[in-house]
Amino acid sequence: MAAARTVVHFAPHPDDELLGAPATLMALRDAGWRVVNVACSLGRPTDHGRRRRELEEATRRAGFELIVPEHLAHISSEDDRAAARAEVREIAERALGEVLADVVVSPSPHDRHHGHELVARGVGDALRSGGDGPRRWWLSGWWASLPLPTLGTVFDDARLVEIVDALEAHTGELQRTDYRRALGGRGEMNAELGPELLFGFGTTADAGAYVELLTEVVLEDGRALLGHARWFDVEEWNVAPSDVDATSWLDATSAADMLDAVSAP
Repeated sequence: MAAARTVVHFAPHPDDELLGAPATLMALRDAGWRVVNVACSLGRPTDHGRRRRELEEATRRAGFELIVPEHLAHISSEDDRAAARAEVREIAERALGEVLADVVVSPSPHDRHHGHELVARGVGDALRSGGDGPRRWWLSGWWASLPLPTLGTVFDDARLVEIVDALEAHTGELQRTDYRRALGGRGEMNAELGPELLFGFGTTADAGAYVELLTEVVLEDGRALLGHARWFDVEEWNVAPSDVDATSWLDATSAADMLDAVSAP
C-alpha cells in the first residue's frame, strides 16, 4: 500500500491551525492525508502551559498530528526579528527532515501580523534552501487579504461547525478575541468575492456557502511560480504551475515592515 500523502502546516501561534487554512486541511484529512501541525511558538512564556494544553485538545478534535519543537521561536514584537526568522527556519528544516511532506502550508509573508510574516519568511527560507524537500507551498491570509489568491476551497455549514468546535478548545484566546465570528464572515465574503479574485473581475459563479482562499506557489529553479487559479480538488492537488514568477512579491518589504519603520524612534 502506498504511503499516505502528507501536508505540514506551520502555525505562528496556537489557534492559527484553525484560522489560516482549516477547511483545506480538513478536506485533505478526509481524503486520507496525514495532516501535521507544527507549533512555531506558544505565545507568551507565562501562557505556554495553558496554550499547549489547548493546542493539544484542538488538534485532537481536528484530527491533526502535532509537533511542538523543543526550542520554540521568539516571534513577539519585542524580539529580534532576524534571530526569530532564523529560529523558524531551523524549526521548519527539522520538521521537514522528519516528515516527508507533499505540501507545506503557512501564513503569507504579507499577512500584516509580524509573527505570521516571520513564520512565513522562515519557512520560505527552509523551503528554498535546496535539497529534495517539498516544493509546493500554500499561503494563507488571516490578518490581511491575499492579493494573489489562486486556490479556493469551498465548504459548507457542517465544515464550519467542525472548525469552530476544534477552535473552541482555545478557550483562553477566544475570551480575548472571538475568532468564531470572523471565520464565518470571512468565508461568506470569500464566497461572494472569491470567483472574481480567482478568475478575473466580471466572473460570475455560485461558489457555495463559504470559501477559503490560498495562494499556491511552486518552487522551481530558484523561482516561486504561481499556481493556476482553480477551485481546490483533493484529487488534483499536484497541478503544474503557471509561468508567473511571484518571487519578487514573496520577498518584497511588507506593510508590517513599513509601519515598523515609521514608528521607530
